[in-house]
Amino acid sequence: MVNSPEPQSHTPFLRLAPIVLVALVLRLVAVGFLYPDRLSPDRAHAHFAGETGRIAQSLVEGKGFSSPMVTPADTGPTTWMSPIYPALVALSFRLFGEYSRGAAIFMLSLNSIFSALACLPVFFMARRTFGETAALRAGWVWALFPYGIYFSSATIWPTSLSTFLLPLAFAAGLRLEDSPRLRDWIGFGLTSGIAAMNDPIVVSVLPLVGLWMWYRKWRRGGRWFLPGAAAALAFIAVVSPWFVRNYRTFHKIIPFRGNFGLELYVGNNGETSHWNAEYLHPAHSDREWQEYVTLGEVRYMQRKQDQAMEFISHHKGLFVWLSFRRALYMWTNYWSFSPAYLQQEPFDIPAAFLCTTLTVFALWGLWIGWRSLGAPVIPYAIALFFFPMVYYVTHPEDYYRRPVDPLFIVLAVYAVTVLLNRRKSRAGLRGATN
Repeated sequence: MVNSPEPQSHTPFLRLAPIVLVALVLRLVAVGFLYPDRLSPDRAHAHFAGETGRIAQSLVEGKGFSSPMVTPADTGPTTWMSPIYPALVALSFRLFGEYSRGAAIFMLSLNSIFSALACLPVFFMARRTFGETAALRAGWVWALFPYGIYFSSATIWPTSLSTFLLPLAFAAGLRLEDSPRLRDWIGFGLTSGIAAMNDPIVVSVLPLVGLWMWYRKWRRGGRWFLPGAAAALAFIAVVSPWFVRNYRTFHKIIPFRGNFGLELYVGNNGETSHWNAEYLHPAHSDREWQEYVTLGEVRYMQRKQDQAMEFISHHKGLFVWLSFRRALYMWTNYWSFSPAYLQQEPFDIPAAFLCTTLTVFALWGLWIGWRSLGAPVIPYAIALFFFPMVYYVTHPEDYYRRPVDPLFIVLAVYAVTVLLNRRKSRAGLRGATN
């Protein structure tokens, strides 16, 4: 059990309601300005929701989970995306019409609700580890956080739901070490499974957090085997139907998503001027599109993976250099300040300042927490360092780090809170000596 540095309120919801409300209002106001950007009919409504929109359209038209490419063609079953978010987009299509204004507003409003509700796990994880003052401040920072507002109100993609589900499961995981209730472990497993079915990147964090808590429970001599097994079985129960569907459809084990080969290829082909060689994607290249249609999805992804691995094997030094640049981008949002690059990404300078500042304060908070609290901050370290690793070897996007931003905010706010407390203590000492 983490000993909080201050008493905790037993009825925090009245204090949290204004935070969530402000967060939601800000996001919904932004939706009113930004939703028209999703309504362009160019490239078969690619700007609406990309691959998620095409899969949702196939679901609504009775073709099943299929045809992810923005080029309108029936290419058969797919594992390009995990199932939850395309199903939500399909719901919006059924309610308001395919690629309609109503569907766009519905999805962006839903994203805004998810993003606003993330204030709750932000508060509870911060309160458990760092105390109520830091928790309330973290909640407000997330409510006002520019990335949280923009990406939830401007993009129809699984990111905003992941930005709620990952902190929710993480906060649930923090409770496991001293929880005597089996239902808490089962709840953690179920929530982690749902998060993985929305976006499998969370698997880089949540199972490791669960294992850490399992280990901590074993070290303390408590009942450990049954709770851990229950969490694992709950997770498996959620994800296994999708695994079975993929195996029965493709006669191959495809755990979550099957597009890793393309992601590896797009990031490892010799392109260094930008973090994403978009022109190599089937949605933007006629040659790649024809190859995707000819080979089928599974064989195409294997071909792209083979091509990427061949490139890496012949350009090991470049791969290491690109991996370093991708890691730097994930932590700082910096890729290049060349005029040609900034013409494509005109907001990268302020974005790099914001992202780098948040990273510096978060790492400072992690260090302070390790020195003063010890083991309770290990789950945060797991999240910060393991979450972005796959993007070091594939390729980054500006929205890829967003699901873990709430944890960065918690640590950064904790660092600032410690700094303010130290200044207050010094000011009190000076006053007492005068």
